[in-house]
Amino acid sequence: MFRNQYDTDVTTWSPQGRIFQVEYAMEAVKQGGCAVGIRNKTHAVIAALKMSQDSDLSSYQKKVFKIDNHIGIAVSGLIADGRILCRYMRNECLNHKFVYESPLPVARLVRDVADRHQVATARSWKRPFGVGLLCIGHDQTGPHLFQTCPSGNYWEYYAIAMGSRSQASKTYLEKKLDEFESCSLEELVKHAMRALEESCGTRGKKEDGKDAKLTHHNCTVAMVGQVREE
Repeated sequence: MFRNQYDTDVTTWSPQGRIFQVEYAMEAVKQGGCAVGIRNKTHAVIAALKMSQDSDLSSYQKKVFKIDNHIGIAVSGLIADGRILCRYMRNECLNHKFVYESPLPVARLVRDVADRHQVATARSWKRPFGVGLLCIGHDQTGPHLFQTCPSGNYWEYYAIAMGSRSQASKTYLEKKLDEFESCSLEELVKHAMRALEESCGTRGKKEDGKDAKLTHHNCTVAMVGQVREE
């Protein structure tokens, strides 16, 4: 089911200067379950909608993974590819901690993962990773929120959403952006959940089946940040 003769190889450019396999991988991210990330001065939060292949017969797929004590990720797209990158990130954190006896800086890890994304787009015997990552972390420079792309690009954000119907979440985040910087952790989590609910398309609708509304079964929330002083 190829579009044309130029999408059979990841190193083949079309006459218009496009690499179709990379575009297909980016489309897989757009069709994955929605994930939302927000950060303020002290914390970063991600919320992800877990997908179920069948509303009655199957369980939910895991969408949020712990990388280290100070880093976590949410994935959208092919979850199997996400687990491969998750294992790579965990190994990088372990190696850095073993050698330097300190946590791996978040920006450096995201850059390395983006390089791994890019290498898969430049080898004829490979295919691009069909997954995008939202990476949150906290290090000496404060909280961070990054997004990676199958093309090898990565960006840092104050708030972002990716995945299926993520535009509704982005609209909510744009409206509330000025409030994120000064709000508390609890309020930050509430904003993430409300933004995720916007992408579900379930606000104001009647309950019909287990995925009809946002619940603790089909949603995962993770956060990193400064340790609270009791």
